[in-house]
Amino acid sequence: MSRKVKEKLAHRERQVERRDKMLIHDFKTERATIEEVFDQATLLVLYRFLNSGVINEVNGVVSAGKEARVYWAKNKQGEDLAVKIYLTSSAEFKRGMIKYIEGDQRFKGVKRDTKSLISAWAQKEFKNLEQATSAKVRVPKPIAVESNVLIMEFIGEAGVSAPSLKEQPPENAEKVYSQLLRYMERLYRKAELVHGDLSEYNLIIWKGKLVMFDMSQSVPISHPLAQFLLNRDITNVNRFFSRLGVKVLSNEEVYRKVAG
Repeated sequence: MSRKVKEKLAHRERQVERRDKMLIHDFKTERATIEEVFDQATLLVLYRFLNSGVINEVNGVVSAGKEARVYWAKNKQGEDLAVKIYLTSSAEFKRGMIKYIEGDQRFKGVKRDTKSLISAWAQKEFKNLEQATSAKVRVPKPIAVESNVLIMEFIGEAGVSAPSLKEQPPENAEKVYSQLLRYMERLYRKAELVHGDLSEYNLIIWKGKLVMFDMSQSVPISHPLAQFLLNRDITNVNRFFSRLGVKVLSNEEVYRKVAG
């Protein structure tokens, strides 16, 4: 066997070895993710949703963060749904959520163990979505919630979520800004909530309408952090839209418009 052929074979063996290592790494990563999200308790919740007909099938991941995974699902009518599964293994998430739950009278007396906190967090987002919907603020429609699993309307099409304003800034920015201020006012005055993490990252234009999402950290206006969070929301919103060339109101003017 010539030296050149030996070198080619050796190179091929190294390529195969690298490929196999990558496949093993990818498999281990995927398996770890599956085990992290779909623990036995979460699987039982999903089975109950399937058996009750709330969902008919669960497909691929739409988004993955430190706090939760969102999956694309469908009901029996073929309508798209979003299944949001909060990760029970995230200690950092647990520490961060406590300040939003404490002071929220809707969850007074919630235990501090991880399971109770995560369940309260999912219930909290569900209730926030309900209150926002009742106040005529366009948010994903809440469908069902149990333990760490929240099911809601899917904002997007065929498993692809609609882009956020950060990803796709609006062409009619002034109109969107005005609509957002109306939403913030309705959220505060009618739903008696403050979003708490409002920015271009959790606002969407879908079918010509503004949609507000990621409502898990939203707090009642009676919450000790409500005014701080409202002012932070206002600052974030004004900063983003001013960069788009919109002649925004001052932070003080927006506050008076929203909170009176």
